[in-house]
This record gives sequence, structure tokens and C-alpha cells, in this order.
Amino acid sequence: MNDRIKSYLIEGEGDTLDYKQEISSAHKIAKTMVSFANHKGGTLLVGVRDNRSIAGIRTEDEKYMLELAAAFYCKPEIILEIEEHNIGGKIILECVVPEGDDKPYSAKDEGGKWWVYVRNKDKSLLASKIVVDVLRRKASSKGTLIKYGKNEEMLLQYLENNERITLQEFRKKVNISKWRASKILVNLISAGVIRNHTHEKTEFFTLA
Repeated sequence: MNDRIKSYLIEGEGDTLDYKQEISSAHKIAKTMVSFANHKGGTLLVGVRDNRSIAGIRTEDEKYMLELAAAFYCKPEIILEIEEHNIGGKIILECVVPEGDDKPYSAKDEGGKWWVYVRNKDKSLLASKIVVDVLRRKASSKGTLIKYGKNEEMLLQYLENNERITLQEFRKKVNISKWRASKILVNLISAGVIRNHTHEKTEFFTLA
């Protein structure tokens, strides 16, 4: 076993590493791929169980399924680097997903709809509208010019005294539309002033 694979197995799943015992669905694996591409890239180890034991892949179909997902179920298409490793007579695939140059990336679901996913620890989560706008802003060559109005000042003042705020709380606090509140949050996140935290329940924002 080479040192890189050994370190992947010691490391455990996280924001840049995912184990898959098998690839049973192009839709599902596309979700993980785009979450890596929208993040800082990542590695899929196929033929490895969640408990880090080696299951091995069954057939060449696994490689085909990865390539199919990257080409037809990810938008834009993702170019993978796939390497086979023989560990104790069992073949596993090391599939490297590069960080995308053309964010946001989206994955096609069973109904043919496209959704943006982001990586949070060892999970691929559906991105909120704010996260999608931030990815889009960071991918464009335009810088972020921040105009500090009273709404921005109130938000930053609130966050100096409180740990976090949600979009809904901010909107109510300064009495503005959801669209305007979202725009302010996207600007401040893109400029690195505040951070968004995408969780499975409610997204919230803190000072960076």
C-alpha cells in the first residue's frame, strides 16, 4: 500500500476526502463531486468501507460510473484523475476531483433538475441561495466593493456583541427585504468580513 493511500485511510472522511464502498448511482456520486469542485477539491476512495476497511471494487463498471457522473451529471463537466491501486489483491480507485475554475458546479437529480452542493466536514449539503451567489461572485473577476451603510454597520455591531445571526433575524432587525438582506450578506462574505455556516438546519453568519 503506498503512503498516500495509507494516509487517506488514517485521516478518515472530511471536507476533502470521502470513502465509497461502491458506486451505485451516478446522481448520488455527482453530488459529492460537485461539492468537492465548489470547495477546494477532494478525493474519493472507491472500494473502501466507512470503517476504513478495504472492500475492493467489483468491476470496471465503477470507473465507468465515475466518468459518466463527471461528464453528464455535473455541470460544468468535471475532469477527474482516476488511479487504480491493488491492496492485498483487492482493487480500489483513487478518484481526484480538482477544485473548479468555473463555480458554482451543480449536480443533476433523478428528476433532471440541477442543484448546487457544498462540502461541510464529511457531508455534501445543498447550497443556499446566498452560498450560490457567493460562489458566483468569487468566480467572477469583479472585486467586491463594500459600501458601509447603516444596515451593514448595524449587522457588524450586532455580531460584535452576539455570536451569530440568521438571514431572517438580520432582515427583521433592519427591516429590509429578503433580497436586500441577502445582497448585503453576499457582499460581506465575498469581501471576507463575515463567514457563512452551512448546516443541515439553519444557515447562520458570524464575523470572519
